Amino acid sequence: MNPENKYAVIMAGGVGSRFWPVSKTSHPKQFHDMLGTGKTLLQQTYDRLAKFIPENQILILTNDIYEHLVLEQIPNLEPHQLFLEPAMRNTAPCILLAALKIQKLNTDAVMLVAPSDHWIEDEASFGANLNHAFEIASTENALLTLGIKPSFPNTGYGYIECEKDNTSSVKEVVKFTEKPDYVKAKAFINQGNFMWNAGIFIWSTAYILSEFQKFQPKMYTLFHHEEAALNTTEEREVVSEIYPKAENISIDYAILENSTSVKCIPAHFDWNDLGTWGSLHEKLEKDSENNAVINAEVILNHSANNIIRTEKDKIVVVQRLNDFIIVEDEKVLVIAPKSDEQDIKKLREQAIEKFGKLIG
Repeated sequence: MNPENKYAVIMAGGVGSRFWPVSKTSHPKQFHDMLGTGKTLLQQTYDRLAKFIPENQILILTNDIYEHLVLEQIPNLEPHQLFLEPAMRNTAPCILLAALKIQKLNTDAVMLVAPSDHWIEDEASFGANLNHAFEIASTENALLTLGIKPSFPNTGYGYIECEKDNTSSVKEVVKFTEKPDYVKAKAFINQGNFMWNAGIFIWSTAYILSEFQKFQPKMYTLFHHEEAALNTTEEREVVSEIYPKAENISIDYAILENSTSVKCIPAHFDWNDLGTWGSLHEKLEKDSENNAVINAEVILNHSANNIIRTEKDKIVVVQRLNDFIIVEDEKVLVIAPKSDEQDIKKLREQAIEKFGKLIG
């Protein structure tokens, strides 16, 4: 496939509330060096995609309050590469506008949609999966997603049910399922035809726009009516006016659950969505007792399986504590069992309610 037709859209607008207090509204996790590599998650994602897609064809979608963070971390962006949401409206509206922007630049474009905060180890395999998907999407009317083979019954991921008895490298999608409880997740794995939903999609701009026109005609008309302003100096003003009028809905509900053309390519790379402190713990370097430490100087007595992240050069002494999250920013310290990692979002809400938005 001609590289000139390959585009990517990096979704970088989320708050990452399960990584509170490090990730907060003013400075979400995608703009932090969560893995201690010297690069933020956004920078790592951009660099990864730039190996397979021309850099000036990588767009970043984010909330307008994060414009300065994006430009600090990726300073060479051209104006058309940065799309700023004036309001949070979930993934369907921003993907629709991104498709319209790209279609206006190149009517033969195939676009990748990818989150900004995932961990991918085998980038060569990732590139091979992407190229396979790009080739299919350039010749077929298909909405492709990369599915991750489950390694355990994770209740924090969405799942993709694929058709059974399909030996093809591309599988028909039966349905998407939201985060299940443990019993359902275990049953999914036992069935053998379920994949984790990585939220990575590939399709031609022409086809995704036709699916929006079919399944979300009101939203399509709202945005298409102002298409002339896209990629111009008028874009920001026009989008600020129309975007809040769009329905707050995900791409899954808006398009994927309605379309009959959704297909899944089983991924060949190791993946983690880095959605919780526990998932981050899995990917960090650890000591002999399986403790992961970021920034701090520590003394750990009879303590194992913890993740500890502090402000730079803080001294932390822990005794007889196992399987805990111990994290802080300049104002907040959180100590919670790793088994309660999904409750961090609720703890954040409680703290904001009591102490004010500045800490969240």
